[in-house]
Amino acid sequence: MWTEQNIPDQRGRLAIVTGANTGLGFETARALAARGATVVLAVRNVEKGKQAAARMTGDVLVQELDLTSLESVRGAAADLRAAHERIDLLINNAGVMYTPKQTTRDGFEMQFGTNHLGHFALTGLLLDRLLPVPGSRIVTVSSVGHRIRAAIHFDDLQWARSYSRTGAYGQAKLANLMFTYELQRRLAAHGAPTVALAAHPGVSNTELARNSPALVRLPLTWLGPLITQKPAMGALPTLRAATDPAALGAQYYGPDGLGEVRGHPRLVTSSPESHDVAVQQRLWSVSTDLTGVTFPV
Repeated sequence: MWTEQNIPDQRGRLAIVTGANTGLGFETARALAARGATVVLAVRNVEKGKQAAARMTGDVLVQELDLTSLESVRGAAADLRAAHERIDLLINNAGVMYTPKQTTRDGFEMQFGTNHLGHFALTGLLLDRLLPVPGSRIVTVSSVGHRIRAAIHFDDLQWARSYSRTGAYGQAKLANLMFTYELQRRLAAHGAPTVALAAHPGVSNTELARNSPALVRLPLTWLGPLITQKPAMGALPTLRAATDPAALGAQYYGPDGLGEVRGHPRLVTSSPESHDVAVQQRLWSVSTDLTGVTFPV
């Protein structure tokens, strides 16, 4: 049974955690800082980030990052590159879920633009700070939602013709996994010591579910203690992917309970669709075109 106590000593390591001022990101950053890592909270609201940092023990920094704006992503990456010669961990945690139809500042559907494209761009812009670092890792947080009405809709990626909150979330979380698998393939071909992994938190009691449809939100309200877990538990799969010495590239971690809803982290499997190499490569190409970010691998 893997718990927070299994996290190895993180002294001397630099970790960047997106969306770290609340929920899963907060617990991920808190645990890494408590183990000695220097942790950068990459957050949209700097003041809330500072308040979160004040509740943590250890060396904790705050960086402004708005994943809904490629200009902000580029600015944050430039700041981080200027401040840090090396990065040991990049944890792509931030996300939105089941939002009403809206777009990012660059015109992307909000869930796809934030959860996938923003992190795709950030990773590409920071990757050369990870590539020389032995043991460096990129962990991207997906969801059990990658199985629900999930496909990459290349004919309408931005859901311009019709919109489904559930379908758009499924597409974004499926994209997170496809990005991870294609990135790991490229890292391995490059001979880099960096590896890419994914994790999902099960069903955690966080602010993320505030936009959920009533059919989802009401059962969570009524049965929450039975079918959800606290953010500290939901963060464990991410922490294991980020720190377990035995973890390997392209592995996917989630809770060990029934339906992967709650429990302690273990290796889990993702949908057959997520392993379609042709779609992974096409998504990578489209993401490069949309963001203008190319990778050094």
